[in-house]
Amino acid sequence: MSDNRRNFLTQGGKSALAAGLLGMGAGAACAAPPPEGAKPTKQAISGPGEIPGLPFSPAIRFGNLLFVSGQMAIDPETRKVVEGGIGAETRYILENFKRLLESADSSLDRVLKCTVFLSSAADFQGMNEVYRTFFPSDPPARSTIAAGELVVPGGHVEIECFAYVD
Repeated sequence: MSDNRRNFLTQGGKSALAAGLLGMGAGAACAAPPPEGAKPTKQAISGPGEIPGLPFSPAIRFGNLLFVSGQMAIDPETRKVVEGGIGAETRYILENFKRLLESADSSLDRVLKCTVFLSSAADFQGMNEVYRTFFPSDPPARSTIAAGELVVPGGHVEIECFAYVD
């Protein structure tokens, strides 16, 4: 497990996770509980590669947790899937993740869980070859689903993730 993930999970025992789930303000420290009666808050995060006009946020920050919407390898200018197949698409998505996470004061080493949707199980190995270069040690928990046709025609992979913010 990477030091950042280990520190988050062990910092203050269960209080670190509880603090994130209780939705503390964006700048609050992880160990301090929210004020009595405070309602959880969420903050929409915009980021690189965002395609305007879609009815969802690229990411939502809720306390110290960050929920990143499913990303596909879509060029925001052309609104078409990038060329090059599963490897190029996976790389494009994970590079966007990296920029989006950094814009929300997080990073790839703080990703706790990913879900990968593939248009075909035959793409599993090609996706994994690129995926492991972004998470070379102690990768996050992950589920991979051969989902069949994805929303964007010609797309081979969509990935979403959950991360934390210090």
